[in-house]
Amino acid sequence: MPCPVQHNADGIPLVHAIPDDVQADRERLHQEGPLTRVELPGGVMAWATTHHEVSKQTLNDPRLVKSVDHWADYQNGVVTEEWPLMATIPTDGVNMLALDGDAHRRLRTLTAAPFSARRVERLRPRIERLTALYLDALEERAHEPQDLKSLFTFKVPIGVIAELYGIEEKEGVDLGEMYAKLFSGTTEPGEHIEIYGALFQFFTEVVARKRATLDECDDFTADLIRTGSEGEDGLDDMEIVVTLLTVVAAGHETTVNLLTNAVRALLKHPEQHELLKRGEVSWEDVVEETLRYDPPNNVMMFRFATEDIEVAGRTIKKGEALMTHYGAATRDRAEFGEDVHVFDPKRTRGRHITFGYGPHICPGAPLSRLEAGIILPMLFERFPDLRLAVPDEELEVVAALASNSLKEFPVVLRPRGA
Repeated sequence: MPCPVQHNADGIPLVHAIPDDVQADRERLHQEGPLTRVELPGGVMAWATTHHEVSKQTLNDPRLVKSVDHWADYQNGVVTEEWPLMATIPTDGVNMLALDGDAHRRLRTLTAAPFSARRVERLRPRIERLTALYLDALEERAHEPQDLKSLFTFKVPIGVIAELYGIEEKEGVDLGEMYAKLFSGTTEPGEHIEIYGALFQFFTEVVARKRATLDECDDFTADLIRTGSEGEDGLDDMEIVVTLLTVVAAGHETTVNLLTNAVRALLKHPEQHELLKRGEVSWEDVVEETLRYDPPNNVMMFRFATEDIEVAGRTIKKGEALMTHYGAATRDRAEFGEDVHVFDPKRTRGRHITFGYGPHICPGAPLSRLEAGIILPMLFERFPDLRLAVPDEELEVVAALASNSLKEFPVVLRPRGA
């Protein structure tokens, strides 16, 4: 039986970057909910929603905003840029993840077209080609243990980003390495600032190059640049650079983790894989249940109260921070039934909010779902006997509070004698 969640001297739950047992940690925090005060690494205090309906309610509450201008601890110097979790909190003032109201709607509208169903669907042939390419590379050592994450579930999505942005494959690899470091959970204090600086410079150069050859370009980057020539409400170069940076930060890691977690769930639950092979569940079912059962992002950080707000019988005071704990909310029996701990692609009850809810719902969700719907079946079609190379309990999670990722995912793609 899992031990109870740890508390500080005042009885407040402690939220660790690396829980001993991710699934048990979600359950324990859910039991503390629906809204609980928590202590984060470094002794920083915040609130967390851990039930489904309360999470939806607060995600859609205009009194809770994204700008750190409303975070008392940040404005008072209690939290500084050196805080290890600051990498997950935009502070630049032009990032759509840090904006609300009309400013957020403007950026959201101007960046919506590249993520339209038409634009996303156009990427299907490229996703299929990239997947086949990396499957061929895996084939060369199919009988040996390989890290599926670094060699496949990471590489295909970053290749898709390179295609979407219209950059060279080598640039995509370099970009992926920078983001891998950013989300590794092993950066030194303040190192994330240096990485963001390198990313900003990278995208500044991409935008300048695209602008010089705009008539020849048909990609996401060019679409963003063209908005600046369509009237005074268009994006300026700073907004374009920050948007490019943000889309990768918000979308790429999510897709990597979704793919990795889906494969892990199927290997851990072979009976569900059999249902899939018999056609009793679809790959869409597997993807949606993975998003609930083992979400790619455990936590959304942060929103800040612009006034005292009553939620679930408690008061979030003006200036306090609130995070949405998606991982705990997926354990809500009222929404998903009593068997929330079970990976069940046939589940019909409930609708997860892993991609967010309300004004800040993830615009890249259709692309992430499309990638998973192509990559996963191609992987298992090529390697139907894929197996873990180590026991599941030996897999290590990345030291990151917001992201739910594995350090490595060692597998044997074609066991000898299979």
